Amino acid sequence: MSLFPWKQIVFATRNKGKVREFSQMFDAYQVEVKTVEDFPGLPEVVEDGETFEANAVKKAETICRETGIPALADDSGLEVDALEGKPGVYSARFAGEHGDDQANNAKLVALMRDIPAGERAARFVSVLALAIPDGETLVARGTCEGEIVLLPAGSNGFGYDPYFFLPEQERTMAELEPEEKNAISHRGNAMRKLHAILQERYR
Repeated sequence: MSLFPWKQIVFATRNKGKVREFSQMFDAYQVEVKTVEDFPGLPEVVEDGETFEANAVKKAETICRETGIPALADDSGLEVDALEGKPGVYSARFAGEHGDDQANNAKLVALMRDIPAGERAARFVSVLALAIPDGETLVARGTCEGEIVLLPAGSNGFGYDPYFFLPEQERTMAELEPEEKNAISHRGNAMRKLHAILQERYR
């Protein structure tokens, strides 16, 4: 069974962690997966939106327009209740430089150090945008609830995963195997919602 009625799709990201997770999710479907690295000269998309949705749509539509094939973009991040929803859309550049996981996590821990353990609720948010060459863009949002811990655990995943504890799993996101993570993660939940939208439109 193919998730998409097209032969190819391009992931609109240079984040190797996201590419790895999306590729695993697409293993079961008959579609050729491309990344932006397969299209030299593609522009860097500036993520200047104020919401995950705005950034995901901008990335997907830009890469779709440049390549001429369906493009899937993810904008995702961490929302911490005690920090009034921060870092949010700035998750990848929380400490300044884009993609510096070590610095981002260090800043998160410093801000959370004086927050009592029972008040560290947080969630991962993922918004997927699928831009289709005919001009239609489909959007799906997924979340995963958890809490922040001050000591990292686990070596899987990327980003804030070692500090994101899942009470029901009694493990951090970074302690999950890839298949376990995809089954419950924000990105996995968004993919399942997108799948349902596509089934409704193209069945």
